[in-house]
Amino acid sequence: MTDKISFADPDFQGRIDTLVDGRRGVDVDVDDVVRSILEDVQKRGDQAVLECTERFDRLALDGPTAMRIDHAEIDAAKSECSTDTIAALEHAAGRIEVYHNKQMPQGFDYTDDDGVRLGSRWTAISSVGLYVPGGTASYPSSVLMNAVPAKVAGVDRLVMVVPTPDGVLNPLVLAAASIAGVDEIYRIGGAQAVAALAYGTKTIPPVDKIVGPGNAYVAAAKRRVFGVVGIDMIAGPSEILIVADAENDAAWIAADLLSQAEHDTDAQSILICDDEDFGDAVMASVEDQLAVLPRADIARESWKTYGAVVIVATLDDAVPLIDRLAPEHLELAVADPESLSAKVRNAGAIFLGRYTPEAIGDYIAGPSHVLPTSRSAKYSSGLGVPDFLKRTSIIGCDAAAASKITGSAEILADEEGLAAHARSLSIRHNKS
Repeated sequence: MTDKISFADPDFQGRIDTLVDGRRGVDVDVDDVVRSILEDVQKRGDQAVLECTERFDRLALDGPTAMRIDHAEIDAAKSECSTDTIAALEHAAGRIEVYHNKQMPQGFDYTDDDGVRLGSRWTAISSVGLYVPGGTASYPSSVLMNAVPAKVAGVDRLVMVVPTPDGVLNPLVLAAASIAGVDEIYRIGGAQAVAALAYGTKTIPPVDKIVGPGNAYVAAAKRRVFGVVGIDMIAGPSEILIVADAENDAAWIAADLLSQAEHDTDAQSILICDDEDFGDAVMASVEDQLAVLPRADIARESWKTYGAVVIVATLDDAVPLIDRLAPEHLELAVADPESLSAKVRNAGAIFLGRYTPEAIGDYIAGPSHVLPTSRSAKYSSGLGVPDFLKRTSIIGCDAAAASKITGSAEILADEEGLAAHARSLSIRHNKS
């Protein structure tokens, strides 16, 4: 049953601790299965991927070349989509591109007081694999939110893998990939697709980094191939935390809570408010809206199992709880969201004011909706251009500059017992 926790409750702090520390979406142990799949793909390549695709997706492909989705199929998929939907995707892609262009970091190059040239430059990762969940319930918005930042960063080769169980694929996913500039698309999924991207096969050359969400098998595979390739993050169930005052329309806030609850039964939706009557009104509106919501079974289980309404004395009392929860999405539906936002340290994305629902960030605002979950906003950020770049340091000395700094370096090398390091320094220092 959905928790209502009031600051007036004698066990308020204990119940808050339970809310913060509760674990959601604990995966079954799939590691042995994933390890076996990865080893098989590493050993047998395309044939192992084809066999896994037939076994798990019930799709028998006519040889390795059939894994790739060609331009004709992509064009045919786009033609199935309405012009309004294509226009909406293009509108979203344009906004995402503009926002991420502003994320491009600048290098620097200078000569310090000792005459040493120092700098830093950014270069794009050469090749990136994008995992996209498949079937009819897949999300073209996620394609844009992953692929557009990669292309803005300058990734040369962007490879998308998407499972097509029983051969079914949402045409909008292919349309979004085309709009975003994805270079290659393969109709494979699961741990076998992660393995193909990481290790490469005769048909699918390996990539340098893998991004994108997936099920427990995909998450476990990403963990295992990390080090062979880079990964973005291991995403957990979606979550939203809304701080709202009583001046809001309770139905609006209820709709926002349900916008995350409908994702998954393990999703979490929490409201913090300073008026118990308003909290009760929101809970009543949630029940009313569940009666007509198409994904009501999923949303209801999420709301009843993990949902919570927390009543605080003042809205400022919400700040420590926000930072403990470190939510993926934080809505500040209050009269002065700016001042409250300035006090918050931990959140994946902050939505300011009553007219900025989280759903606007899912589709059209501009920042990627790929955000840290499961309290990881305490130490990580949402996906962006820097995730597709790497930084290289630049160091340069002439004889005069080297003579000013190698003496101290020699001392440190000797102290560490690294004689060859010291000699590498002294042999130049003594000749300068």
